[in-house]
Amino acid sequence: MTESSKSSAPRDLATNRRAHHDYSILEKLEAGIELLGTEVKSLRDGQVSLAESFGDVEGGELFLRELTIQPYRFGNVFNHEPRRSRRLLLHRREILRLQGMTATEGVTLIPLRLYVKNGRIKVELAVCKGKQHADKRETLRKQTATREADREIAARSRR
Repeated sequence: MTESSKSSAPRDLATNRRAHHDYSILEKLEAGIELLGTEVKSLRDGQVSLAESFGDVEGGELFLRELTIQPYRFGNVFNHEPRRSRRLLLHRREILRLQGMTATEGVTLIPLRLYVKNGRIKVELAVCKGKQHADKRETLRKQTATREADREIAARSRR
């Protein structure tokens, strides 16, 4: 591979925009993901959905559940199953810390984005707490107020 094709700048493969709307993000972390060859090829083609996926600690290991990676179109009989559980790669102490955090009621692990970093596929995972309907309205109110203030500042600077 050439130097330019293996750049260090992260390149997004998929993002979970609903996560910021439905959850309050408490903490973010980066994890590696264990994939099959056809999954990597399908990911690079953009055939992935993070919509319903979540993280789960089981038996001292962290798994990403319900992540949908479509079968590779040029694959053969060794193509992967689209919604299988995929192991996430973290240090044991990080997994134990996440297990303790998710033991709390209403706290879950949600993937925010999949991206390529130094030729490897990574997952940005967030420890999240579900928002109530009133929380969502409050977030919208803050965004609207910020947007209006920015417009007013821009209008005054044009005068």
